[in-house]
Amino acid sequence: MDVTITGRRIQVTDSFREQVAKRMAELDSRVDKVIRAEVHAQAEARGSSEVVRVEITLIGKGPVVRAEAIADEKSQAFDEAFDHLKTRLHKAQDRRRTHRNLRKVGFAEPAVEPVAPPPVEEPSVVVKRIAGLEIQGDGPMVVREKFFWSAPLTLAQALDEMELVGHDFFLYVDADTMLPSVVYRRKAYDYGVIHLRLTQ
Repeated sequence: MDVTITGRRIQVTDSFREQVAKRMAELDSRVDKVIRAEVHAQAEARGSSEVVRVEITLIGKGPVVRAEAIADEKSQAFDEAFDHLKTRLHKAQDRRRTHRNLRKVGFAEPAVEPVAPPPVEEPSVVVKRIAGLEIQGDGPMVVREKFFWSAPLTLAQALDEMELVGHDFFLYVDADTMLPSVVYRRKAYDYGVIHLRLTQ
């Protein structure tokens, strides 16, 4: 596994690199599909003091796995983020074992091929079109728009991916019905699913 370490407003020391390499080597035997690991440390102001945020992202053939932590010192923040990452991986493995009834026998995960988005032509007048709204110049709204490319997933795969990125919800296209769907976390480790049907 290739490990990339970057820092923003903080110095990445040799001792920190050794700590990261030693801990990340623990994952090699557990996560076989991971190709690259990215460790990003960033100093942030919090009130009158300064803290360090460390984010670890595992990228490979399977879903992206991410964890982060904030502490007063970068080594401590990395250790906490790494513990979160291991917990997330354990939870996903346990959930797969206990929710086998959600999986189809003989179902293979769809191969995801990256699809390049179509080129966008710049208009002569500065007009932004975000989520169906036209905004000329600097409008009063701050809207963030993201695009993700994904193959259709089963419910079990969507639950896996949600757990691995640590979010409370996950948007996907259901492989059985081809409907836009959202799986979300409820209280007491239960999950809910919303399917969207278009009106005719």
